Amino acid sequence: MEILGIDVGGTGIKGAPVDIERGVLLAERYRLPTPKPSTPEAAARTIVAIVRHFKWKGAVGCGFPGVVRRGKVMTAANLSKKWIGVQADVLLEEASGCDFELANDADAAGLAEIRFGAGKGREGVVLMITLGTGIGTALFKSGELVPNVELGHLELDGKEAEKWASEKVRRGKGLSWKKWAKRVNAYLDRMHTYFWPELIILGGGGSKHFEKFAPYLSTPCDVVPAKLRNSAGIVGAALVGANKT
Repeated sequence: MEILGIDVGGTGIKGAPVDIERGVLLAERYRLPTPKPSTPEAAARTIVAIVRHFKWKGAVGCGFPGVVRRGKVMTAANLSKKWIGVQADVLLEEASGCDFELANDADAAGLAEIRFGAGKGREGVVLMITLGTGIGTALFKSGELVPNVELGHLELDGKEAEKWASEKVRRGKGLSWKKWAKRVNAYLDRMHTYFWPELIILGGGGSKHFEKFAPYLSTPCDVVPAKLRNSAGIVGAALVGANKT
């Protein structure tokens, strides 16, 4: 079955059709910059442009950077606050003419990794962490998702964690891999203290450079890069979209 997956981020919005039986992209991903300001209307136009790019007519799954309940946006940390309270599935359906199903973006990426990637077949507690414009998290117990666990906003070293240890912060401050890894490690240690996961999967844009900072990580559990790397969000969004078929 083919579903269009769209991954909405604070910096870019990207999508591709996905074979959800195999977890593979069926075309090169299409990426557009997230509009500024990222209001619902502006971001919806960008999302629809991706739908149009693929001449898509079927169901669409969308990963959104915030808490989503039954298609309604409850938080929006890295997009315009005007998103809060918006029934996003209805907005996007009316704008595109396609059926939309939404989920938290890190939850979507985590679903892809649990089904096709680094978390496949792993029992116990698994934590997916996306390092990008912000920090997204998805928590699983024996493969079952605990939705909308927003752990990137907890306080760390006197600051909101994602404003201290995200990939955006690394680039913005020009941190060396070692210095950034020290921050990431402090965050991972905190997550380990709270949840004692057997496995932590690192995804998002930062996962592309895993081998550069992994030697400096020392959290006492398995820490691995997302197998699907930065396409996990698109694949997971497509899995979410399957609920509309």
